[in-house]
This record gives sequence, structure tokens and C-alpha cells, in this order.
Amino acid sequence: MTDKTFITGPTFEEMLHPQKIDPAIRSRSLKMREEDPLDPINLFNITWKDKDNQIYHQVLPKEITGVDAPIVVLYGVDFPTGSHKVGAAYSVLVEKELFGEVDPSVHTLVWPSTGNYGIGGSFVGCRMNFDSVVVLPADMSRERFEKIEGYGARVIRTPGSESNVKEIYDKTWELRASDPNIRVLNQFEVMGNYRFHYHVTGNTVAELAAILQQQGVGDGHIAAYVSAMGSGGTIAAGDRLKQIWPEHKIVGLEPVQCPTLFNNGYGAHRIEGIGDKHVTWIHNVLNMDAMICIDDMSCVRGLALLNDPAGQQMLRDRYDVPEADITAMARIFGISGVCNVLGAIKTAKYYGFGSDDVVATICTDSIDRYYSVLDWLQDSEGTMDEAMATGRMESTFLGQKTDWIQEGTQEVRQRWHNLKYYTWVEQQGKSVEELDSQRDPAWWVAHQERVAEIDQRILEARKR
Repeated sequence: MTDKTFITGPTFEEMLHPQKIDPAIRSRSLKMREEDPLDPINLFNITWKDKDNQIYHQVLPKEITGVDAPIVVLYGVDFPTGSHKVGAAYSVLVEKELFGEVDPSVHTLVWPSTGNYGIGGSFVGCRMNFDSVVVLPADMSRERFEKIEGYGARVIRTPGSESNVKEIYDKTWELRASDPNIRVLNQFEVMGNYRFHYHVTGNTVAELAAILQQQGVGDGHIAAYVSAMGSGGTIAAGDRLKQIWPEHKIVGLEPVQCPTLFNNGYGAHRIEGIGDKHVTWIHNVLNMDAMICIDDMSCVRGLALLNDPAGQQMLRDRYDVPEADITAMARIFGISGVCNVLGAIKTAKYYGFGSDDVVATICTDSIDRYYSVLDWLQDSEGTMDEAMATGRMESTFLGQKTDWIQEGTQEVRQRWHNLKYYTWVEQQGKSVEELDSQRDPAWWVAHQERVAEIDQRILEARKR
């Protein structure tokens, strides 16, 4: 590495516990997040915790959820780039660099994505001195492209929308063949993504359970963790939670319009960030307890309800939702966050959870990525008034039913796993032996245990 300086950031343990970062670095990183968000030191702001080491979370009001079980969301809006996917991008890249697989003086990085991972890759890659290219479907929201280019990366647009991931893969193979110095950092395959969420997100949620209990919310355990799957990274937190609480439920979500695991379905949809029409390599489907499908337009309409002044007024007047919650929800939700909450509501109803049973989920990003989508919705369905807002509240949040739910029986889990064959063996070059090895829980434990080794390598790299 002669032409560009080697740059690293936090260890997994420092992302989990930022108070362990060198105080001078922590202080400067917090200062630069306000003064210069593009300074590489902002890598040390990749954490679920604020400057006071408090977890970014919101307990949703029962007036919104309609269930007794407390539903808590961790939100990603305060990460660098405004989404927690920057943590996955950093973890993937730093591992590749530490093991000598990528070199900023030689290689161009390609980040295949449907949005937030590409945004994270553009931020992380360019901060770590790499030339970066993001491959993204052309029909994603306008704001996604603007953010990627604003962080210094180039964009290649592929045909289609959220569920057109094969077209992304095809382009990455084309790029590999065109240049021996191309390196593809595939979030759907690389275990750094899994490790970030297993160790950092999973243990953060576990810490939050005890904090909530002290506040009179729940009894100190997380009954279920609910996450829609895009790359399959975020849901890895459930693997850690199930190790702590063996009766814990891991619930995955897909769009009704693209129910790939649910019934081998396919199709386009509007929940940007999830439902990528294949089973990802890093998703431990054999550990998942249920699959739930969510209607895409319910998510878009729910986001509009939380952000439109007429919707907010209706929430105050008709449902007595506290003002502080209305303000917070407008800031922390994106489309997939609404999807996750609708899935959490269905989960609480299906399992009959009560007031002691905390259901945790994630708000991946926020409204700043979706103004153009809400403009499209208004053009399609009209300006929201009180009647429309009330209808959306009743149908979207309070009207969730226990339909479109598939339990993860042994037979069903094997079917979910077998679907990996068609992407990863037939298309992406994995062997049947590699696929079969994932059936052994020890395969996943071995990847979990590499966190300590990678942290040690990061610490050693800082001495260079």
C-alpha cells in the first residue's frame, strides 16, 4: 500500500461499546460528525449508541401498535449516512483489507446493493481511500443515487427495482471479467455483514432488554426479534439473542408481492431495502422460527401517515398519540421500518405476547430517502385529509391480522435452506459441499467466533 494511506476504524467491540474507544478519538469523531461528516474519523461513529452511550431506540406507543406487548425499535438515522447498513459495509471492507484481499492503491471496489448498503459502501470505501462503484437498480428512489454520488462513489444502474438482484449480480460478473483489479464486496455473501449484526446489533438489543426492564418495560428478555430480509445481515442479530434466550423467536419478513421464502414467489414491490427475490448466503434460515409477508403499499401508506401533517394531527386528536412519539416517529422511520413494525405487530398477535414480552425490531433508515416516493403516492392517491389518515391508521397499523404467517418447522426450514442452491451453486460458484456445511450449527458458530480475531487484527493495524 504505497500510494494511499491505510485507514481503519473501530473494532467490533468498540462499535458495541464506543466508550472503549480512545477518548481523544471518540471526542474528535463526535466533533467531526457535526463539523465535517466526510472526515474519515467518522468511521468511529458507527455504533448504535449516542455520545452519552445511550442506545438509539424508541418504545412505540400502544395507541399505534394496538397490542399489549411492548414493541421497541432500534433506529439507524443517527449512524453516519443515516442507516445502520454503514456498519455492515465497514465490517465487510475492513475484514477484506486486514486479510490482504483488497488494497486501496490497486483495487476498485464494487458494492452490489439495492440502496443503503451501497450508500454505506460509498461512504466507507471513499473514506478508506478506495475507488468505489455502486451497482444499483435504476428504479430505486432518487435520493439513494444522490447520496451515493455525494459520498464520492460512482453509480452503475441496472434494470428493474428492489427485487431485480440477479441483474445486479450479472453486472458484477461483467465488471470482474473486464478488469483484474475489480473487487466485489457482496453484502449478500460476505460474512462481515453477518458478524456486524450478530455481535454489535444482537448484543445491543440484549443490553436494551435490561435497560427497558429498569424503566418498567418488559421483564428483561426479548421475546422476539423481527426483521425483513434484504441482504440477510440485520436478522443475524436474532442468532445472538437466541443464544441468550433459547425460547426467543426469530421472525423474518418479506413483501406479499415477492414472497420468495414463503412460497417460492417472485415479483416487484415498493419496500426498498428488502425482498431481493433470493435467499442470501449469510442468512441462517435454519435458525428462523417464522416467516411473515407484509403488503408493500401498507408500508408506503404507513410512512406517509407518520409524516404528513394531516396524519399527525389525526394521531393527536383521534388516538391520543403523545406529541413526543409523533415527532420521534416522523424522524426515525423509512419504508422498511414501517414494514418491520407491521411484522412486529403481527408477531405479537400470533404468539399471544403480553406486557412482559418485548418485541424488538429495526428502523434501517429514515424519511430523507423517500420524499420522492411519498410524492408519487400523493400523485396516485390524492392529498391526505383526516378521513384518509384515519383509514390508513385503521388498515395499516391497527388492522394487522395473523395472515401470511408460515412457521419454521423442520421441513419448512430445510426448504428455505434448499432455495440457496439456485443462486449460490448454479449462479454464483459455490459448491454443494459449501452449501451443505451450513446445515451444521458449528459452521455459524465458527464465523461468530472470528470477531475476536478480527478485532485483534484491527488493533495491530493501528500500530503501522
